[in-house]
Amino acid sequence: MDDQKSSVDLISNLPLDILRHIISFLPLKEAVQSMSLSTLWSQVLAPINVKLKSFNEEEEEEVSFKEIEEVFGGFLSSYNSPQLLCIGKVVLATKGVENELHLNFFDQSIITNSTSPFHLKLHTKNTSNNANFAFSSLRTLHLCYVNSKVINLVSELFKGFHLLQSLRVEKCVGLEELHVDMTNSLHNLEVLDCNDIVSVVVCAPYLKSFKFCGLFLPRIMQLVNPINLVEATLEFEGGGVVGDGEFECEDVLSLLNSLKDVQTLTISGWLLEWMCRGGVIFRRLDFQFNKLEKLCWIGSSIDKAKRDSLACFLNICPSLLKLSIEMNHRLSIIDCPFFHYYWHEPHLWMDCESVKSNTLQLKQLKMLRLEGFLGEEDEILLMELLLNKAVVLESMTIA
Repeated sequence: MDDQKSSVDLISNLPLDILRHIISFLPLKEAVQSMSLSTLWSQVLAPINVKLKSFNEEEEEEVSFKEIEEVFGGFLSSYNSPQLLCIGKVVLATKGVENELHLNFFDQSIITNSTSPFHLKLHTKNTSNNANFAFSSLRTLHLCYVNSKVINLVSELFKGFHLLQSLRVEKCVGLEELHVDMTNSLHNLEVLDCNDIVSVVVCAPYLKSFKFCGLFLPRIMQLVNPINLVEATLEFEGGGVVGDGEFECEDVLSLLNSLKDVQTLTISGWLLEWMCRGGVIFRRLDFQFNKLEKLCWIGSSIDKAKRDSLACFLNICPSLLKLSIEMNHRLSIIDCPFFHYYWHEPHLWMDCESVKSNTLQLKQLKMLRLEGFLGEEDEILLMELLLNKAVVLESMTIA
């Protein structure tokens, strides 16, 4: 009898409103994942389905936008519990209790078997209508699979999010230009897996964290006056410039100059190598990373050029406290192009002892982590160099 009582599922017998209240304490991602537990739990967050006129019909864009704006205005009127909203074959919207909204647009490249390049400009403006008043309470926004069919809709909706603090743009096939202009409140910006991007321009003076992860380096990447930026990630797994564009050291240096005051930096190792091979002498630059405390280097492996280019870069990081070197051997090896320069970072042509003598002491470095360490010669030489220069090192981890 006791066994029968203990096997009773009391939670599943609770009313749906109470179950929704329970999952409101979970992070939004985990709350949505709970739908896969059972048929009952899938009903807890069953999406509200709304049918609108097709975007493929020739009609005034203003009519379509006003209709969707009204739907979103009601949907975002409260954040008491996680909730899903499905608008035709246009978008699946998911809201969380911490004023969070995910807009997952249906991938038009799958539906139409084609993609069209597009530009996306996101900027805000203060408005007084009721729908946009509901938008003003939003703090976190994720945009996924934005496509050429919905760019006007996204841009118009975004104008109402004038107190937005966190923005993620993800997996937007065909997105070539992204311009984010938020002078009020944006603190965090992530651009992930948008591998067609040619240009990224960000005007957000309150931005604290910027993260770009994708295959290729955009030809243009500008952060306009990021005076409050403390953390940056530049991760390009595929190597090179998007569309086989020419690698311009001056453009990359301009980007790094805008990041010089960050405290945490994650960067692809090939980027430092290509700059050194392309003629950049870090010690002779007119800027340093004086506030940088944590550096994470990411690459497929360590060879002589990558080892020496990292040593060169460390010369302009006088305040570094933590250094992490992540060798992900699943990443492809990135070949460096031939650069027609007669002047270059001398480290790349020296023996290991000469490199050591030309590398400055890391007077603040206390923590060192080597991940993916295989014991190869260049890995060991790099480790020896760092141990030699880190005069106050307190801990080293090899994984």
